[in-house]
This record gives sequence, C-alpha cells and structure tokens, in this order.
Amino acid sequence: MRILRPRAVLFAGVDASGEWALGFRERNDLLFCWVEQGQCLAIRPDHQPLLLKQGDFLLIRASTPFRLASSNSAMAIDSETAVASSKSKRLQLGSSDDRQTTLHAGKFIVSAANNDLLEELLPQTVGISASDPSVGRIRALLAMNEAEARLPGPASEFVIIRLVELILVEILRSGLVSINSEKKGLLAGLADRYAKRAIVAMHRDVARNWTVAELAKLCGVSRAGFAARFRRIFGMGPIEYLLRWRIALAKDELQNGTKTVAEIAFSVGFGSSSAFSSAFTRTVGCSPTQFARACGTEATEALQSDRTLVRK
Repeated sequence: MRILRPRAVLFAGVDASGEWALGFRERNDLLFCWVEQGQCLAIRPDHQPLLLKQGDFLLIRASTPFRLASSNSAMAIDSETAVASSKSKRLQLGSSDDRQTTLHAGKFIVSAANNDLLEELLPQTVGISASDPSVGRIRALLAMNEAEARLPGPASEFVIIRLVELILVEILRSGLVSINSEKKGLLAGLADRYAKRAIVAMHRDVARNWTVAELAKLCGVSRAGFAARFRRIFGMGPIEYLLRWRIALAKDELQNGTKTVAEIAFSVGFGSSSAFSSAFTRTVGCSPTQFARACGTEATEALQSDRTLVRK
C-alpha cells in the first residue's frame, strides 16, 4: 500500500431521476461511488450490467469505458463534460420526479511510479453490498478524508495518508473475500494458501536470493507443482514476480528521492548498481536516474491537480 501512495478525492455527487445515464471515458482511473438512495446499473462493454442498490459501494478501474445508468437503454452524457460545465458539485440528471437516485462519486489517485500495480492488485470492479459491515466503515473513512482535506488541522497530511490507506485496505479485504478460482493477480494470490506463503516471504525479505525450490519447500509442495500454481495465479513465474516487486520498491524509493541509486540497488537485492540499472532499464524503459527526474516533474503536476479538485 505504501508504494501506491494513494490519495482520495470526492469530485461529484449525482441527483438523478427518471431515465438518465452518465458515461465515463477510458482513463485507467480508479473510481468509486456509493448509492445513498435508489438504485442504478453499472454497465461495461461485454459484461452483464451490475445492479447497485441503496447503500452499495463500487470500486471500478476505468480501463474500459463504462456507464452508470437508470437502464441499459438510457442515453449517456459524458461525465467529464458534465462536471466541467456544472456550477455545482452535484450533477442533476434526468427530467422526471420518479425513481430518485442519489450517488456520491470520487477517485483514488495513486503514484504514477507504480500505477501499473493496480492492474495486478485489483480486478476491474470490486462491488461491496450494503449488507457488508465494511461499507459503513468505508463511507465513514471517506467522509473523514474529505473533511480533513477541506479543513486541515495539525498533522493533516499524515492523517489523510493513513485514512486513504485504511479505505483501500477495507476495499481489498472485501475483494479478497469474494475472490474465486478464476481470478488472477495479487488478491487471488493472497487468497491461495500456498501462493500466499511465498508472497509474504518474498515481500518480507525482498533482498534475499530466493529460488523456486526454496519457495516451494516453504509452501510444502513440489517445485514443479508450486511453479505451475504460481504461474496460473499470477501469469508469471515466482522469480519474475520477485524481480517486478523489487523494481516497484525501487521506483518508490527513486520517487522519494532520499537514497542514492547504489543504496536502492542493494536494499532491493541487486549485487551492484550496474546490475540494478540494467534490470531497471530493461523493465521500465529508462534508467533509474531518468525515472527519478521524471517523477519530480509529475509530483509537482499532481499537487497542482489535487488543489484544483479540492477547490471545486
């Protein structure tokens, strides 16, 4: 969670009635909404519509366009255009007084350095029913985050970081419960008793020179069986996963800017700066130094974007 550096922004509310639909572009943003009143459909291409009832919470990664709508046939207006042209933080949709629906929406903003981890960490959607105890905690934490952002107090930055981390942890815990055998990625791995042991061990001692045989022994299964199971869940072998995790930690340290390239290299398990630089360049597409320089520019732009969203 630390290397994602998440921030949460509530950017709009929706008061809708009758026939209505709000379209979201493909942005790979991590959006969320919860239904305060009424119900609506979350509609994605090539998927069955997901019915959201009063009190339900939805986390959705906009890697494909999607709509929130009163029905499958409702014509959608573009969400970005609607928010930009609205003089209020609440969008008014629909033209009749029946079937009132009230939504709250926002997005999680994560570090650009490791944004690709979201695809491995989360399925495209995580729906949490109103009957799930975590929904109340998520809404309360979001409200606290919004209040802290608008009226900062002592240590507000620290409080906001911890609140957002707690929000995502609650979502991940709920998503973990609903994982089935067809899902892939880190959540699925944590739900698998064998893969989980290997993941925890590698994360706990990332600099160790792990082998597939050692990890298999730790999990109590054969080397071949472990390797096949891990690949089926993650789409890659355990050593490749370890390399990607090391690079993710290195990207976070480079973005933080408090350690030298050599210090980072040794801390994540590389025997030399040159070995680290070669692996980093091969994986990321640029050198560690170039990456760190780019992160400085992106951090300034992200801060300006956050301030704009909070002022609206």
